[in-house]
This record gives sequence, C-alpha cells and structure tokens, in this order.
Amino acid sequence: MKTTKNIINYFFVTALLMVISIKSNAQKVEFGLRYMPTYSSLNLNTSSGGTIKGEVTLGYGVGTFLGFKITDHMGIQGEIIYSSLTQKYTENNDERKINLKYINIPLLMSLNTGKTNAVNLNLVAGPQLGISVGSSMNSSSSDGNTTATAVLVLKKSDIGLAYGFGLDFGINNPRTMRLGLGYRCVLGLFDISDHKSSLSKDYYYVLDRTRINTKSLYIGLSFLF
Repeated sequence: MKTTKNIINYFFVTALLMVISIKSNAQKVEFGLRYMPTYSSLNLNTSSGGTIKGEVTLGYGVGTFLGFKITDHMGIQGEIIYSSLTQKYTENNDERKINLKYINIPLLMSLNTGKTNAVNLNLVAGPQLGISVGSSMNSSSSDGNTTATAVLVLKKSDIGLAYGFGLDFGINNPRTMRLGLGYRCVLGLFDISDHKSSLSKDYYYVLDRTRINTKSLYIGLSFLF
C-alpha cells in the first residue's frame, strides 16, 4: 500500500536525521517526561448487526521523549508513550468496559518560536506507530438476557498521524529546565480490528472497521543539554 510505504520511509528519514543530529556538536538535545490525560471514543458493533458509538471516555498516557534541535526554530523528536484507553457503552442492559493498551512511538517534526526562549510555542506533526500490548473487555448484565457474546480481537500494530501544539517555559536561569503544557491529537489511519477467524452465530466481533482517534492534554518536564 502506497500510504504505508510513505509512512515507513518517513520513519527511516526521521531516524536518520536524529542520528545526524546526535553526531553534530552544534545541536542541542532535549530529554523529557510527560503525563497525558487522553480522551477517546470507538464505533462498536451490536449483537443485532448495527453499530453504536461509545461514550467519550478519559484514559491516560505516560511517556518520555528525546528531541534534537536542528535550528532554534526547527527540530525533530521521538517519543515512547504507554497509553491505556478505556471505552464504556451499554447494549440491551449489558454494560461493557473495553480497555486497550498500546505502546505508541511517534516521530515528529517540530516548529518553534524559539527553543531556548523563556516561552516557546511549538507545533509538531508526524507518523505514529502503535503496538498493542494488551486488551480486555468486562461485561455486567443487569437482567442476564444477553443474546450473543461479544469478542474483542485486535491487530498487533496500528499507524496514525499525530499532530499538536504546546507551550514550554524556562523555569531556571539558563532556561535549560522546561515546563511543558500542550495538546496532542492522533488520527488512526487503519482498521485495528482482526477478523481472521470465523465465529459461530452466538458470537460477534465488537470491533469492526474501527480506527483509534485520540485527543490528549499533556504536562511534562524536560531538560536541554
């Protein structure tokens, strides 16, 4: 698929730029940690063959990032984020809670008003690779009249487009310690559901043609070297 090939090429080019940046004495490196309250919602199948949109639910992400300053106004950064996404919905008095866990790895280009300024506005965008590290679904029926059993099966990986903006503030005299606040959105590009196996009539896949779209706020602390 051409889109997938372009995204993979972007990953390789960005990684190469990172290696070049590390070897250059003129570049500055930024290392940081973040906490990311994350909102998500999924389109879900029903036992009758219809679809239902789940509630917009709060999950979370925690992660680390490593950035490289090409100029004071442009840079690249790689991140590793552990994300726990929760989805709640009700069907025929059956309350369900879905939990999806991912390790997300965005590779981003960043534009800055001034990376070493007292206040810096940044814009970021780039591809994100997601690796599924677990999923679960809990059900609690109030009347016990569930007609079919929902099955949750995911593909092992996902690719999305990440973008966002933020403000970081120098909180010490040399401005090398930075407090970061911002917003991040991820648009899933592919279906995460996995329907390789056929199911009997008493079972159905709860996810079908589902893409993960998330919106996050973040707060973090970083250091310039």
